Amino acid sequence: MSEAPGRKPLEDAEARRRIKEDLDATLIIEAAAGTGKTTTLISRVVELVRRGRTTLDRVVAVTFTDKAAGEMKLRLRAGLEQAREAAEGLEREHLDEAIRQLETARISTIHALCADLLRERPIEAGVDPRFQVGADGTDERLFDQVFTSWYRDAVEGQAALPGVRRVLRLAASSGDDSPRETLRKAGLDLAQRRDYPAAWSRPDYERATLHASLVSDARQLARTLQRAGLANDPLNKSLYPIADFIRDRERLEQVDPTQLDDDATEAALRDLDKKLRDATRFPRDGRTRFYAKDLPRQSVVDTRDAFAARLGAYTTLAEADIAASLQRELVPLVVAYQALKEKAGVLDFLDLLLKTRDLLVGDADVRRELQERFDRVLIDEFQDTNPLQAEILLLLTADDPAEADWREVRPVPGKLFVVGDPKQSIYRFRRADVALYEAIKARLAERGAEVLHLSACFRLVPGIAGAVNAAFAPVMVGNATRSQVDYVALSPVREEPPDRPSVIGLPVPEPFSNSGNVTKGQIAASYPEAVGAFVAWLVDESGWTVESGDRGPVPLAPQHVCLLFRRMNQSWGATPDARDLTRAYTRALEKRGVPHVLVGGHAFHARPEVLALRNALTAVEWPDDELSIYATLRGPLFGVTDDMLLVYRRFARLAPLEALARAAGADDAPP
Repeated sequence: MSEAPGRKPLEDAEARRRIKEDLDATLIIEAAAGTGKTTTLISRVVELVRRGRTTLDRVVAVTFTDKAAGEMKLRLRAGLEQAREAAEGLEREHLDEAIRQLETARISTIHALCADLLRERPIEAGVDPRFQVGADGTDERLFDQVFTSWYRDAVEGQAALPGVRRVLRLAASSGDDSPRETLRKAGLDLAQRRDYPAAWSRPDYERATLHASLVSDARQLARTLQRAGLANDPLNKSLYPIADFIRDRERLEQVDPTQLDDDATEAALRDLDKKLRDATRFPRDGRTRFYAKDLPRQSVVDTRDAFAARLGAYTTLAEADIAASLQRELVPLVVAYQALKEKAGVLDFLDLLLKTRDLLVGDADVRRELQERFDRVLIDEFQDTNPLQAEILLLLTADDPAEADWREVRPVPGKLFVVGDPKQSIYRFRRADVALYEAIKARLAERGAEVLHLSACFRLVPGIAGAVNAAFAPVMVGNATRSQVDYVALSPVREEPPDRPSVIGLPVPEPFSNSGNVTKGQIAASYPEAVGAFVAWLVDESGWTVESGDRGPVPLAPQHVCLLFRRMNQSWGATPDARDLTRAYTRALEKRGVPHVLVGGHAFHARPEVLALRNALTAVEWPDDELSIYATLRGPLFGVTDDMLLVYRRFARLAPLEALARAAGADDAPP
């Protein structure tokens, strides 16, 4: 296998050869980003049709987003046409036919595949032959219809619905969502998991007894705070929430003890647990070894931490109990949602999977016909597969048509080909899970599948690959439960650039506060200017080049630079502009004339220039909106001063439509 100039030989060349040429092997390909996962899948499809091993209309290739499916089809067309140029005779005829079949080929998402199969067999599947797939929020709108009715009945009769009552109490105290929205999200989440209908188990614990014990411990810690030797002792900060909890409780005992029932105590304890989770962030040391007279500081810390641990364990129990109780109470809501969808002839994404799975499992004739119709099943991004999707796809590849249990399926040799990156299962896309991926992989390996690894990375140079490998290899280690996978080191194909470093640690210019400590606030304040200056130097002065596909090295330009943020906003700040973490960086780039595009920023509409444009567009759209006209004239587009506007306003009024009417000679034009 020849290599492109300036590139290293591929360490995984044998694996890539087998993917393309060993068409009778069931293969599971594990590959990280940049190693050419989708490219290998496409090369296998091209080779299958070129050799005449199958035709494109007998191939199923699935991925998990519409965008990815569209890109796969485009790349397959390019691969087929490239192979066609070099082919002759019968092979060329095979490729010509594949190109003609491409637009109708089953290269799609798993949901689109299921929709097609259900439309072919609506009677056997028990669906409306004219069903529509819920899209653009259709299924949520139907859910909201039944939820409104259910919520009204549940709240009015909440004495009979303890789970609802407890959720409403917790939601009211948390402030995260409105109580109604909290229940709505819980109902919608359960509706999207209705393929697990069994009742959830409730933990065995005595709620009232635990409440009494935790309140007693909290009261003791509140008394400890009163003994503090120093008012500004840093340890006090982690005890204040406990003291506030006890003080609020004592006030209610005096005013209205009936409000201190178990539901109210549960909500208050959960809120306290939330506040104590950051307790370890507070300093544990102090100026003395003693927190108070004859009370060692470490003793207070240990008592606080033990209480926080007990409180956290209680919260876990309480939340599990609430969830199990609420699940039972939400069943009528889910049933009503299903009935409304059936009446409307709508299937949501879960319906597509459930109905297709039931069709394959329950109808042996349909299962056999589909298994005979499709010669090859190729799955991209296999780590995003959930149990229902895996069940459908594996049943299509079974060598025994009588086998209806996907866990016992043995794929026809060469019929199944999957590509994935288990490290990306952390995203849990539509309930995908790395443990499920590992279990399926192990089961298939027992039945003849082979696992190949692609490690040659075409995106990274050695310096970056080395940094990534050094960061992940020590911490990404597989475990017995298969909830974590072993890290596979990347092997860069590209050479290290000779004229520049590939990894640079940009120092923070002013990390120290006035007190001499390194603070996050100081870093956040001084780093944007450093980044802006460095980016400006990169594009204007460095003289460095970057690889640009077939064009080879090109001068480094703004479009080659990307600034990534862990989050776009921070929780503090008096204005949207202050809360926007990206704003300081965009200002630093703007002042240096570096063109840039902000993707995902939330303070865009609060920027002065955007406000000016919105005012101007509003004035154009609504010429009678005098305020927008004045705002536009006063803004940066025209710069008319306040005194000029005031003088004009005293003697006239801004009425653009009237001026146009007079210019046109309208009879009813005002003077």
